[in-house]
Amino acid sequence: MEIGRRQGAVEELVGNPVARGEVEACLKEISDLERVMTRIVTGSANGRDLVSLAQGCRPLPELKEQLGRLQSPMLARLRDNLDEMQDLRSLIEKTIVADPPFTIREGGLIREGADEEIDRLRDIMNGGAGTIAAIEGQEREKTGIRTLKVGYNRVFGYYIEVSKSFQAQVPAHYIRKQTLANCERYITQELKELEATVLTAKDRITALEYQLFTRLREFIAKGAGRVQETAAAVAAVDVLCSLAAVAAQRGYCRPEVTTGSEILIREGRHPVVEQVLKDSLFVPNDTELGVPGAQVAIITGPNMAGKSTYMRQVALMVILAQMGSFVPAKSARIGIVDRVFTRIGASDDLASGQSTFMVEMTEVAQILKHATARSLLILDEIGRGTSTFDGMAIARAVLEHVANSKKLGAKTLFATHYHELTAMEAELPNVKNYNIAVKKRGKDMIFLRKIVPGAADESYGVEVANLAGLPGSVITRARQLLQELEAGAAPAQPVEKPEADQVSMLDMSGQAVCRELQKVAVETLTPIEAMNLLFRLKQML
Repeated sequence: MEIGRRQGAVEELVGNPVARGEVEACLKEISDLERVMTRIVTGSANGRDLVSLAQGCRPLPELKEQLGRLQSPMLARLRDNLDEMQDLRSLIEKTIVADPPFTIREGGLIREGADEEIDRLRDIMNGGAGTIAAIEGQEREKTGIRTLKVGYNRVFGYYIEVSKSFQAQVPAHYIRKQTLANCERYITQELKELEATVLTAKDRITALEYQLFTRLREFIAKGAGRVQETAAAVAAVDVLCSLAAVAAQRGYCRPEVTTGSEILIREGRHPVVEQVLKDSLFVPNDTELGVPGAQVAIITGPNMAGKSTYMRQVALMVILAQMGSFVPAKSARIGIVDRVFTRIGASDDLASGQSTFMVEMTEVAQILKHATARSLLILDEIGRGTSTFDGMAIARAVLEHVANSKKLGAKTLFATHYHELTAMEAELPNVKNYNIAVKKRGKDMIFLRKIVPGAADESYGVEVANLAGLPGSVITRARQLLQELEAGAAPAQPVEKPEADQVSMLDMSGQAVCRELQKVAVETLTPIEAMNLLFRLKQML
């Protein structure tokens, strides 16, 4: 099984950190070969892209050697798929300069020694020392004039200078241009051609460089298949190393992936949330789903308690396990799923005129239409966007549909605030209730973040509102209304307390306490002084 081979590769890299470090060091030096190759094939690559390709190929031999020291069948297969591409790298490095310009039509691309004609033209354009010396030597040999010199000025261009003493040996095809006190200066047809070559050398070099570059680019494009195959192998090794690094750093385990339908996780964690928590530890939770009696899990509990986090971590661990990764848990046994469907969050679609509830129902419809018995469904508070009874009716109908093995029978995590739905545990054999444990101290509430069997006894909505910072008067009134509603009575109108016409003695004592507290320097207060202060303040009230 491919998943098992991936897990084996990750496990070997986790257990061999030294080898993993060597492989990672090679990977850091490899550029995005596939992206560069795409530009080359489409004809949009410049010189820097070719240099990037050559530099990206340079670590491939070392990477191949490091992979050869590992035993995993998958890593061995990836090693065999790596083409070192030394021929392409050598060709690029011999042809293109180390730091080419961005444009390919202005020259400066081709390295010295890559093309004889370009080198000759560059020599001429840069003063032509070699070419001038060659012409000078040829003319001396032909004429026998040992003092003959070839020079250049801006007025005549290139010229041949002959001293007066050898004037009789000057050939007839020399054309006199200037007479000086001690010498005569001449031009020839060859020098005129040299001058024309110099004047057009830059344009010719640019054209030749462009032609040579495009030929090289086309040649490399023909080998796109081998580059892409190597890029795919490098990418796969990179993914496996990344999965191994995360697993080693964060204490992940190798899950047992089966062809069954079970999802059994011990002390599972959310891979993202646990990393962003700075001042507290992530509370791990167990999961038992897809086994007899637990095909559907109904999760109740207050807002902010961690229902959505728990459901998402289960979905993420299923995906991680199926892609061959280790998972954030102490142990896990996960059956293969064909799809993961989620209906989490609330949002409207103003552009198409769809309300929050309509968007929710559309998504639920798509889930029920496409899900199978091997799917995993994550459904968060279905039906909350409409009236209580309508929402509860829809939520129950959806639950009955997904729990019915003849209709769907998919593994489902269903979070809800409709506590009436928890009665389904007694009515359907494969539905089980869970809740997020909460500890209440007076009016205060502590989220324990622990998933425990059974239904929640309260919604704790008023307490959550209090945590959110609603005014105290609003919270007090909400508690009064909640008691009346739970008792089945109609909500009574609030009774306004009449304001007193004179200040009470209680108010005066309270003001005295406030003035006394303002005088206290808390940062210098000792424990015994604090206790004495509290005693005095209590006496004042």
